[in-house]
Amino acid sequence: MQAVILAAGKGSRFKQATKHKPKCMLSFNGETLIGRMIRQLNQLDLKRIVIVAGYKEEVLTKYLKSIESRVPITILINDQFATSNNIVSVAKASSVLEEDETLLVESDVIIRDELMDVIRDAPTDAAIVSSLDNWMDGTVVTFDDDYQITAFVSRDDQQEALASDYFKTVNIYKLSCHFNRHYFLPYVRQQIRSFGGNDYYETVFGALVALKKGLLRAVVVDAKDWDEVDTLQELRLAEIRLNSNPTEKMKRLSRQYGGYWRFPDIKDYAYLVNPFFPPEKLVQQFQTELPSLLTAYPSGMTVNSELAAEAFDLVPKRIVVGNGASELIQAALKLIPGKIGVIRPTFEEYPNRVAGTQIETMITQQMGFHYTGRDVIHYFSKHPVNCLVLINPDNPSGNYLQKKEVLAICKWAQKLNIRVIVDESFIDFVDAERHPSLLNEDLLKGFPNLIVIKSISKSYGVPGVRLGVLASGHEALVAQIKRVLPIWNINAFGQFFLQKVSSYQLAYNEGLVVFYKVRKRFFRALETIPYMTVLPSQANFFMVQLVGVTSQDLSSYLLESANILIKDLGTKPGIEGEYVRLAVKTDAENQTLIHALRAYDGNTTF
Repeated sequence: MQAVILAAGKGSRFKQATKHKPKCMLSFNGETLIGRMIRQLNQLDLKRIVIVAGYKEEVLTKYLKSIESRVPITILINDQFATSNNIVSVAKASSVLEEDETLLVESDVIIRDELMDVIRDAPTDAAIVSSLDNWMDGTVVTFDDDYQITAFVSRDDQQEALASDYFKTVNIYKLSCHFNRHYFLPYVRQQIRSFGGNDYYETVFGALVALKKGLLRAVVVDAKDWDEVDTLQELRLAEIRLNSNPTEKMKRLSRQYGGYWRFPDIKDYAYLVNPFFPPEKLVQQFQTELPSLLTAYPSGMTVNSELAAEAFDLVPKRIVVGNGASELIQAALKLIPGKIGVIRPTFEEYPNRVAGTQIETMITQQMGFHYTGRDVIHYFSKHPVNCLVLINPDNPSGNYLQKKEVLAICKWAQKLNIRVIVDESFIDFVDAERHPSLLNEDLLKGFPNLIVIKSISKSYGVPGVRLGVLASGHEALVAQIKRVLPIWNINAFGQFFLQKVSSYQLAYNEGLVVFYKVRKRFFRALETIPYMTVLPSQANFFMVQLVGVTSQDLSSYLLESANILIKDLGTKPGIEGEYVRLAVKTDAENQTLIHALRAYDGNTTF
């Protein structure tokens, strides 16, 4: 058996990344794509590897001479690569394909090493295929109960109603001399003569299986074992998906800061959203309005301030809407000079928005991450600041200052002309007292030094629409923030949510009642894990100290064994020791995490 790798293409969608080298020489987790494929093919008993080069063939040829390969490598040149598609590369290799059983492989296919065993054992005249995930694109196949392929279906001909019957081609084929000589290559040549070279060889496969049943069989592999990349972003995502090092995979996932819909198997316990909102009816309204929301401009800041004021029972001149709370944090801190007081560990978006020399830090680990309003006043009386940031409940500790404590801090700060920012992104998850929020007209007017910031994304479970609000009795400051923000700083999806959310306040409140009960059950379950000490929390997460276990090992284990992503707090400023943060989700999801935590024996290291 031999292998033929089609590597003539430029990969134009990679833009600058392929300006000086062919697509197959892009780096993937420390290897080039072509180098990785050659290394894997060396696991098989091959007579030779034939590579059809084209774009930047001199660069590829030089590289191939520099790498080690037990199997001899031969290079063919497709000098028509710029004006043709891969069917011409197949034609260029026709004499090779007629000589021996051949693995036909495209150079942008990335597979796990373990898949080589499946390829070795696959029958002749077979296509490697997988289930069709929503991120996949390109040609698919259908096959019968005997795995005989019945159709190759191009992207343009695919029907959504038949999606469950489709399997994606991995672009690896095991072809016999007989098939190549008598079926495949004659039709390839005829296709080029009749229609030119601007086509794909899968078109020929499709014509052949339509004419004669049983010419090609399907060998089904797991969709998690391979990837195909056409853009730099797809390549980076594949580096995560197919990463064999759980610790590195976890770190790379975390650096994505979201976008986990491209990883449908991941169960996310790291990011913090309301598990009981939005209701299905609201989601359906978004779906109904999708065409309009995509194609129409949203309203400007004046209208959105009115919508937010209505939602939180404030007047528009005291509230501003942001593209997430993060936009408002940055806008506010840019307008506040002098020292900024933070309580660590904290949500690092605040200290990250100002110079390090501006930060005055109160460390709470020596208090067991539990602090009171008196503690805050005592510390910052000795360490003066111009602005004090309180996250209440705090992130990641879940520590909660009662409303009277926060008001006492505001009174103390007002006397000293200190501005106070209270981040209430998690305030709705508080059940320690009724009406804990400071988003109140009278309170804001009474404390013009007070700024309240709230992430709607977290509270209402809609991080994808990117919404936050900032409110203050200091109307001049609010007006100044509005001036520095773009007039269209939120999109139509965010505006639509603000328009609709008041109609769902009852459903929201009912969901919170359920949440309070779920959190208590989750807390009790976590306390049964022998290597965990759980900090009490009034937020939608728990900070957990690990005993005899490292946060990195546990996080890596959960990702590798159960596709569970948690927040490793090992590098967070203000924390020494082994800690993680776990999001509170539904009872069923919480139980999934508990089972995975109980399965960890503490001896698995990565």
